[in-house]
Amino acid sequence: MSERLAAVQTGIREACESVGRDPASVTLVAVTKGRSVAEIEVLYQSGQRDFGESRLQEAEPKIAALPADTRWHFIGNLQSNKARKVADLFDVIHTLSTLSSLEQLAKTARSISTFVEVNIGEEPQKSGLFLDKLDEFFATALQYDSLKILGLMTVGPLVGESEEMRPYFRRLAQLALERGLAGVSMGMSSDYVVAIQEGATHVRIGSALFAP
Repeated sequence: MSERLAAVQTGIREACESVGRDPASVTLVAVTKGRSVAEIEVLYQSGQRDFGESRLQEAEPKIAALPADTRWHFIGNLQSNKARKVADLFDVIHTLSTLSSLEQLAKTARSISTFVEVNIGEEPQKSGLFLDKLDEFFATALQYDSLKILGLMTVGPLVGESEEMRPYFRRLAQLALERGLAGVSMGMSSDYVVAIQEGATHVRIGSALFAP
């Protein structure tokens, strides 16, 4: 896993260099869904600090086991009945996209860093805001002082080649820029190089870091 981590870090650096970006501008979020505490600790000992989980119940014992300087990112479907608990445990939420979850997050005492999830391919079976709903939701979110909107996030359509994701990634980065947002969470193991070239600040990588 240490070798896999080094390979991904090299891929991030080379992707940044190919478009004149500073590699430090990209945060690698290691997706640890289905992985053990022992596996996560290997990456931690290798210097990785940002980890992503998509299920609250699975994440709780992992968060308790890892050192306090670990940064936890929630990357799963944000259910409104669990939103406040997620806000208590995680440092960053990547998947805010419903008014019900927004209202629950606003009730928490702490400041919450979050991305707004966009359904960039406008696929009805997926979560995230369609483009025509983004501005209305964004305006509502800005009314809550406890929310720090870092940027936009997406899980793009399933495509055959990573290059096919380029127009979707480019569109999300442009949407973020138009709204004065610095953060863009996009790209996974199969397409993070393209995502970085198009402006990703956070890439969510799982399978490239762990053996099958």
